[in-house]
Amino acid sequence: MTVIEATKRNTVNTMEMFLRNFSHIPDDKLTWSPTPTAKSPLRIAAHTALYAARFAKMIRDQKLPIPENLEQWLEERNKEEQALTTRQEIEPIFRAGSDQVLAALDSLTPEDLDSVLDSGQGWTMSMQHLITLPALHATLHTGQIDFIQTCWNDQQVYVG
Repeated sequence: MTVIEATKRNTVNTMEMFLRNFSHIPDDKLTWSPTPTAKSPLRIAAHTALYAARFAKMIRDQKLPIPENLEQWLEERNKEEQALTTRQEIEPIFRAGSDQVLAALDSLTPEDLDSVLDSGQGWTMSMQHLITLPALHATLHTGQIDFIQTCWNDQQVYVG
């Protein structure tokens, strides 16, 4: 199995794991959060879903985002996340973004995989690392969903 094939498989598997765990959030808990400043399950899902397409763009363009105004850039991202207000909006966005990741991965050459991207902010990222981020990102946010479930004593292990 090639690096690209393994990365694609991992991307799909982690997306499915996230969506499966998110599907077990009761409707009345979608906007619940453990503290007033913590993200709700719906907000975590919106963030995770929207970032799939953002990672695809970075991979496809072989360029890291370099916002001129970081605060404004983050505010725009927050507004996009907040605009998603139902469970039904999340899955199609996540799947479309993941499809974009898979297509971007398919477009890479072996030479591309050896490239290093400059952030323009004094740090670099290898393409080898960047291609792992969609799956890693989904995995990390699955952990947040799992933690939130334990806050209301949902101790169930969801495997299917």
